[in-house]
Amino acid sequence: MNRIAVVPGSFDPVTLGHVDVIARAAHVFDEVHVLVVHNPDKSALLPLPKRVSLLERSLREAGLPPSVTVHSWSVGLLVDYCTEVGATVLVKGIRSQVDVAYETPMAIMNRSLAGVETVFMLPDPAHAHVSSSLVRQVAALGGDVAPYVPASVAEYLAAT
Repeated sequence: MNRIAVVPGSFDPVTLGHVDVIARAAHVFDEVHVLVVHNPDKSALLPLPKRVSLLERSLREAGLPPSVTVHSWSVGLLVDYCTEVGATVLVKGIRSQVDVAYETPMAIMNRSLAGVETVFMLPDPAHAHVSSSLVRQVAALGGDVAPYVPASVAEYLAAT
């Protein structure tokens, strides 16, 4: 049985915490689809194609296996993508109780809609305080984001 998981996120931009969770998911599942999604509740800094390319580059830099692939999804329910690719599990990184409160109703709904379970993974403590939102704020104010994001992302943000 091929165990396929989906790791969804806006990845705007991808952080080292994201890469950590994706790498650990790759050790648990046979295939991991990293899915860059459009979140209508958020105003994106990076266009979807740029997020996909930076994520692909970051995962290559991290040495992740070819069983980890990057895709995008901008229309429809997340569980529709899961059904399309045969995934039965969503993997979500959880940094705090705030994330648990936000993710729990979605996890219950995804299970109700399509039988897709959600697995919560805690980040490495070194990355537990980092979010894409904080990285965007620090970068916008001229701060050094290199300790929080893959090298390719830090280079891109510094150049923009």
